[in-house]
Amino acid sequence: MSKYTIIATSTFGLESVVAYELKLLGYSVLATENGKVSFEGDEKDIARCNVWLRVADRVLIEVARFKATDFEELFQGTLQVRWEDIVPLKGKMHITGKSIKSKLFSVKDCQAIVKKAVVEAMKRKYRTSRFEESGPVYKIEVALLKDIATLTIDTTGAGLHKRGYREGTGEAPLRETLAAGLVMLSRWNPSVVLADPFCGSGTIPIEAAMIGKNIAPGLKRTFVSEEWHQIPKQAWDEVRSDASALGKDSDFRILASDVDSYVLKKARANAQNAGVADCIAFQKLPVSEFRSGKKHGYVICNPPYGERVGDEKEVESIYRVMGEAFLRLDSWSFFILTAHTGFERFFGKKADNNRKLYNGDIKCYYYQYRGRKS
Repeated sequence: MSKYTIIATSTFGLESVVAYELKLLGYSVLATENGKVSFEGDEKDIARCNVWLRVADRVLIEVARFKATDFEELFQGTLQVRWEDIVPLKGKMHITGKSIKSKLFSVKDCQAIVKKAVVEAMKRKYRTSRFEESGPVYKIEVALLKDIATLTIDTTGAGLHKRGYREGTGEAPLRETLAAGLVMLSRWNPSVVLADPFCGSGTIPIEAAMIGKNIAPGLKRTFVSEEWHQIPKQAWDEVRSDASALGKDSDFRILASDVDSYVLKKARANAQNAGVADCIAFQKLPVSEFRSGKKHGYVICNPPYGERVGDEKEVESIYRVMGEAFLRLDSWSFFILTAHTGFERFFGKKADNNRKLYNGDIKCYYYQYRGRKS
C-alpha cells in the first residue's frame, strides 16, 4: 500500500466538523484550511473515507504543490509528477481549475497547460502522441492560490452528498452533507427526541437517523476511483463489509412534519430507500401546532428564507409562529438554518450562538438556542 496526502473538501464553515469526523475514524489531521482538511492515508483509507464521511463534499489525493508565477513554472511543476504511473493508457484525463489571487488568473489557460504537461508525461511511458481516453476517469484539478499551485485527483466522482436514497426533493432541497453537518453541530444523540417541523423531503431527519443507526452514508453508491488500478476491489469490499457490520438497531424516534402532503410522500419514500423508515414518524402538521409532552428535545430545521420577491412578509409571519410554538418548550434546544438576516427579531429571542454557513451559494446563519437545564 502507498501513502498519500488526502484532502477531504467541505462547504465553508463545516471544516471543523469534517476534521472531527476524521478523528473519530482514527486519522490524524495534518491541516485544516478554508474548504478542506488534509490527512495521510493509503488506498484503503481513500475507500473508507468515501464510504464513511457524512459532511465532506469530496475526497481528493494531493499529488503536487509548487510555486507557479508563469505558465512555464506551471508546466514544469506538473511535468515532474509521474502521471504515467497514475493514469493508464486509456485513462480519461479531465482537467478542472480555479485561481484565487494569483498571477495566473486565466483558469482556461491553466487547464490547457496542465493537460499538455500530463500528456507529455504520459508519452514517457506509452510512446504515443494520441491517447484514446476511453477508460477510467481521472479528474485532475489545478488550484492556484497566491501563486501556489496544488494538483489533486478526485477519488469520489459525483459529490458525496449523492447518497443514493433521495428520489424526490422539495422546492428548495438541502444537500445531504449540509443536513448531516447541522445534526453534528447540534451534538444531538439518539437518547433525546429530535423533531423537524419543516422536514420537506426529509433530508435532516434521514441524515440524523443514519447517524443514530450508524449507517455509512456511502454504503449504497459507487465512486469513480473504484475503476482505478490503484485501489484493489478487495479494499472496497472490506470497507463495505465492515461498514455493514457496524450498523445499529434503532431504538429511537425522530418526528418529521410539514404542511405539504406531496413532499411528505417523497420524504417517506426517501426514508425507506435510506433504510431508516422504522425510526422516523412523518406527519402533516403546521408549525403552529407543534407540541410535545417530552421535557427535553431538539428541533433542527431549515424553514423558508423568503428568497423570492413577495415572500418576505409570509416568511416573517412563519418565524413569529415558530417563536410562539418553540419558546413554550423552554427546556428544548433549537437549531435553525436561515438566510433571513432579521430572523431573531421575528422569532422573538436572540440566539445563544450563530454560525455562518452556505446552503449552495446562499449565505445563511445557523441559529442555536440551548434549552434550559433542569
